[in-house]
Amino acid sequence: MSAPSRVRLRPATETDIPDLERWDREPHVLACMGKEAEEGPADWHAELAFYAQCGEVLIAELDDRSIGVLQIIDPNRDPSQYWGEMAPGYRAIDIWIGEADLLGQGHGTAMMRQALARCFAVPEVEAVLIDPLESNTDAIRFYRRLGFRDVGPRRFDEDDCLVLKFDRADFG
Repeated sequence: MSAPSRVRLRPATETDIPDLERWDREPHVLACMGKEAEEGPADWHAELAFYAQCGEVLIAELDDRSIGVLQIIDPNRDPSQYWGEMAPGYRAIDIWIGEADLLGQGHGTAMMRQALARCFAVPEVEAVLIDPLESNTDAIRFYRRLGFRDVGPRRFDEDDCLVLKFDRADFG
């Protein structure tokens, strides 16, 4: 049996913005962002306000060190309509580890397992979606290892992505 993860998720606050802005400039994060990377760092004040309407932004900590971020959104309540018209019962996740020295050590897995548990704690949630760039084969392999299944390719704005889904029936 593996040792319990030391990663924990907590709600992001305005005090996390310097870390979020720094991570937005990291080459490994930029490589996963597609066209959005060309627009420059996100306005994290606006992002936190936006997610307060339709989801949540969580900071992953390892031994009290902020290491990454995870965003969970209810696409049915998303005023931007990024996912288009969506029926209730879904959540969508964005995730990244900001600290390059902590990549490939299982922290992303711990973050995703906690995020899935958080999503499925809501009885109405039937599935969780994720949309990595089609070119991000490492991320796609990671999500498939976790149990996500391919839905298919989809173009979001100017980015070619692969939508994957994790069903409640597979959670356990």
